[in-house]
Amino acid sequence: MADQKPGAPRNLRTSVKGPLMFSAFWAVVAFFAVLIFASGGSARSPRFDLAFTAAGIAFIVTLVIAAMLSMSYKDNAAHLGKGSGVNLSSARKPSQGHGGPANQNRPDVPGAPGASGTDDSRSDGGAS
Repeated sequence: MADQKPGAPRNLRTSVKGPLMFSAFWAVVAFFAVLIFASGGSARSPRFDLAFTAAGIAFIVTLVIAAMLSMSYKDNAAHLGKGSGVNLSSARKPSQGHGGPANQNRPDVPGAPGASGTDDSRSDGGAS
């Protein structure tokens, strides 16, 4: 709201029109739903008193919820978009000795395919 120019139209987040239209829509839905279902059938007269009550409650509740959500909105800090986080890239990096695919061709790691000291007779359970 501080960067608002005098005379310029507001965007939908800061204007009042969005939450009012949202609340009015749900009030109309509640009005017709209660008008249809509260009468108990077509033989009885429609219950306009309950329908207006439900529409008013729906309007107020949705307006309060929309106002609370719009007030709690806050832009992210500028430093969060600069790439200062832990996971900067999803590219595979070489292993730091914690196992994984980087140890496959190292001759000094036992069990690696290129290792000089591997015993292939153990792979079948020791039976020869």
